[in-house]
Amino acid sequence: MSETAVPTATAATVSAPSATSAASTRGRGARIALRTVQVLLALFFAVASAAPKLVAHSSAADPFAEMGWGNVGMYAIGVLELAGAIALFVPALQSVAATALSALMVGAFVVQLTYFDGENAATPIVLMVPLLVIAWARRGHNEELFRLARRGRGRGRV
Repeated sequence: MSETAVPTATAATVSAPSATSAASTRGRGARIALRTVQVLLALFFAVASAAPKLVAHSSAADPFAEMGWGNVGMYAIGVLELAGAIALFVPALQSVAATALSALMVGAFVVQLTYFDGENAATPIVLMVPLLVIAWARRGHNEELFRLARRGRGRGRV
């Protein structure tokens, strides 16, 4: 009767698949977290920020009147915030939308400092941090956007 050698599992062979699955689980978790933050920011910009401006609620209208920007400034900012919120859901526009909303937050920060004595100056900064993370994480979509823009420009030629 001959003895057959049975290979024994080493720590390296056992841990390799679990390390790969742990990395993919972390990657999946990061993607879910990023998507969740995108949705929460989009909801914030659409519902809590743009909507009061677009319906001229006194909570939005009064500060714009105080700054001397009036309804035109209020509606313009509301439209930009709503467009950015919607674009956060469009894969080709996510990075650009997050960047544009970040720029809007720079403006909001300056306005808070100059017109309102910095009363709520931290809010735009707090919003800008996750927006910049989204802009960086979704930057791969910019290539797709440029490709679509080039293709669209080519169609307009006669």
